[in-house]
Amino acid sequence: MKKVSAGVLVYRWAVDGVELFIAHPGGPYFSRKEEGVWTIPKGMIEDGESPSVAARREFSEETGFACPGQLIELGTVKLRSGKTIHAFGAEGDFDPSLLQSNAFELEWPRGSGKRRSFPEIDRVEFVTPMRAKVLLHPIQAELVDRLLRALRD
Repeated sequence: MKKVSAGVLVYRWAVDGVELFIAHPGGPYFSRKEEGVWTIPKGMIEDGESPSVAARREFSEETGFACPGQLIELGTVKLRSGKTIHAFGAEGDFDPSLLQSNAFELEWPRGSGKRRSFPEIDRVEFVTPMRAKVLLHPIQAELVDRLLRALRD
């Protein structure tokens, strides 16, 4: 079965231009990593679900915020793992301190037999497009340019 996820790159207008809402993955693997590991809020498309419906649902599940307004189609990117991300843009504004992410369980430390719960996303921020390109996973950084082009058109 094809691995396809959907997500939303939210933007807001600031004094100095546009800012993008991105998410840092939670859990022990990413706790000390910054550049190249951030993501747009996203998740797997369920059977019978359209990419836009999945993107809205996943955005809310991962952040606790309702997905805002009209979606802008940003197309897809494909990760080296073979997973495809179907992305959308949307204008919105949130207080990052109000993040309420869903959680996952993981044996940690590995081999300990102890299961711990971690947030899927441990923090979110609004950042400039330039900063987003540094922080986002390199494949997802292309979505920044696509959104900026869509906003110019």
